[in-house]
Amino acid sequence: MATSYTDFVGEVQHRIETGERAEAVRTTRAVLETLGERVGEGGATDVAGPLPMEIDRYLLQVDHGHTYDYDEFVDRVLMRLNNQDLELTTSYGFPVEVDRSEAVFRTKAVVALLCEIVPGGRLADVEKQLPEEFEELFEFLDVETPPWEPRQ
Repeated sequence: MATSYTDFVGEVQHRIETGERAEAVRTTRAVLETLGERVGEGGATDVAGPLPMEIDRYLLQVDHGHTYDYDEFVDRVLMRLNNQDLELTTSYGFPVEVDRSEAVFRTKAVVALLCEIVPGGRLADVEKQLPEEFEELFEFLDVETPPWEPRQ
């Protein structure tokens, strides 16, 4: 499924239930930069391939192949989410403070979207690079109704 930058950010905005596109961009950036750090360069390139170029750079511009556990992964996403990023604050105002549970939710929402856009084989190669404890990242894939969809 090909997607545009606007569609991707709009879908993240919907999933994390924010009225601000800047929050969706900040979330996308935090999650993808952290994922790009955690996996090898080849895995980051595989995931980045089908993404819009404005987004794929978040996976590609970082130093790849770091080894850390799931808790550290979430800590890094949280740190990035709460960083006062001048690039995003200049035109959109200051970002909202995000707690750990919100960082986990946002991470899972972005990963679920990646799973819908990136062909399965490419993402499976990335999943193989992650220890078993990272399975929690893919939690929203197995639910009948994800949190951002209306309940029937």
